[in-house]
Amino acid sequence: MTIHREAAARETPEGDARTPQAKPATRAIVAWWHGYLKRHPVAALETVGGQFILGVRAVQYLVTDIVTKRFAFGEFVRQSAFMSSAAVLPTIFVSLPIGVTLSIQFGLLAGQVGATSLAGAASGLAVIRQGAPMVAALLMASAVGSAICADLGSRKIRDELDAMEVMGVSIVRRLVVPRVAAAVLVGVSLTGVVCFVGFLAGYLFNVFAQNGAPGSFVTTFASFATVGDLWLTLVKAVIYGMIVAVVACEKGLHTEGGPAGVANSVNSTVVSSILLLMLVNVVFTQLAMILFPRQGL
Repeated sequence: MTIHREAAARETPEGDARTPQAKPATRAIVAWWHGYLKRHPVAALETVGGQFILGVRAVQYLVTDIVTKRFAFGEFVRQSAFMSSAAVLPTIFVSLPIGVTLSIQFGLLAGQVGATSLAGAASGLAVIRQGAPMVAALLMASAVGSAICADLGSRKIRDELDAMEVMGVSIVRRLVVPRVAAAVLVGVSLTGVVCFVGFLAGYLFNVFAQNGAPGSFVTTFASFATVGDLWLTLVKAVIYGMIVAVVACEKGLHTEGGPAGVANSVNSTVVSSILLLMLVNVVFTQLAMILFPRQGL
């Protein structure tokens, strides 16, 4: 048998001897690409689909529970109080420099074109239409979204969620719906706070630092910023608050890997929420400009 094997080895060309080694390498490369597609694009699509389904179910349960008086009002109040305490002060501290920065930029621009009286209108529109909902949403994503994800992720790795399912308790109805409702309420409230603080900061800086006329600032602000702009901002705040809560809940409910998995889920929540908020803001703003064009004075 040994003689036959040596003869077969001498008769086999070198190219044929290398072929069995090349095939496993090709299979490994193909397997890596399949794994990459599974880990990233396909997983991203699955995540977005899961978040969409979770959001639809949360809205459905919210309406149903309010009508049937099964809404977890106590949990809603606790979550609202927690979100407010976690996000109000950071939101105020962030909105102050943003209002001052917008006042500086638009004041300089208005002075260059000889329209210093329109500084109030420009900064007011920037704060109300874009600054307020985005600042509130970003602070919600970083402060509130991370806390929601950490809470649900910790419950997941301690098997509390599985125990609730065994007892017949709906996780979406018991945990997700109150957090979504609280995030919407707090998001709308924070947006109003940012509108007021941003306007006040811009007004004070324009009057006392840039020597602007107080009456001109208020008059042009009231002329350009309409009630429709405020309604648009509040609708944005509702959508952004719901996005933050749904993304955080979905990431927390699918946490795996122990404490390290909770940290990864929190990081993924903040990044995903901010990216999704930016994309939705661009689409929402463009649709609003097309469907509700501004009228001239």
